[in-house]
Amino acid sequence: MVSRTLSKAVIVFIVTFVSTLGFSIGKVDAMTMQDKATWLWDTTKIVEDESGVLTFLENKHVNKLYLQFNNDIASSYYKSFIAKATEKGMKVYVLDGAESWVSAQGYIMQDQLFEWLHTYNENVAPCEQFSGVHLDVEPYLNIGWSLNQAQTIESYQALLTRAKEETDQLQLPLEVDMPFWFDEITYNTQFGNGLLAEWVIDNVESVTIMAYRDTANNIIKIVEQEINYAKKVNKSIVIGVETETSDEGKNITFYDDGEAYMTKQLAQVHEHYANKTSYNGFAIHHVDSWMNMQP
Repeated sequence: MVSRTLSKAVIVFIVTFVSTLGFSIGKVDAMTMQDKATWLWDTTKIVEDESGVLTFLENKHVNKLYLQFNNDIASSYYKSFIAKATEKGMKVYVLDGAESWVSAQGYIMQDQLFEWLHTYNENVAPCEQFSGVHLDVEPYLNIGWSLNQAQTIESYQALLTRAKEETDQLQLPLEVDMPFWFDEITYNTQFGNGLLAEWVIDNVESVTIMAYRDTANNIIKIVEQEINYAKKVNKSIVIGVETETSDEGKNITFYDDGEAYMTKQLAQVHEHYANKTSYNGFAIHHVDSWMNMQP
């Protein structure tokens, strides 16, 4: 009788715990293996409020952080933050990139990142090292996209190729952010021809799709092609959603909807893709706006 009561209590605890995360009991094992990620662009936060940021990330069950590279911040702050994040079970990926990287001299900024990362990771303890590289290069924001899209796409492919060579040398995974509509963009360059989304997925370890919509149905629809293709080539897709204000339309961000609504929508997306091996969780954009989000 005691053991039966105890077992019942354990089941109630598990169901309650999982329900607080907004996902069904049947998918617990899958969720623990998937990413719950976010971007931290404002690196002054690891200097001025390290404990506050870490507490927030831990409370939100974040297990991967994309942390902006800032050469103006002393390495000691990165060391301290990453060591504490590692202790809490989080992986920290160095984050960088800009639309200017596809310009003629864009490789200079890319080289600065990798030179710094190589020196940093070589001179710190394993628990203080970055676990990977996460690039956010949005070539369509560069003026070249409208002036000469083919050339800009080729420059983008070239920089990702160089980045993959660098990460291979560092023995680190390479991830990138990508808009959902790259599956509508074709390329015919020195790198071959086809759909740009497929080329990106082929050439990095994981892609975070910027699926910036505020309903489960819309999110499911706009990432479907990438999820299916990534499954064919044994690659990983993380679904990114927005919590910051946006002037692009009311259906872009969860900012006005609140976190409870977002959690409910993401639970539906998770349920839909849980059996797809290429689906690897969610990324919430970004720490600052997420912190200020309505409940």
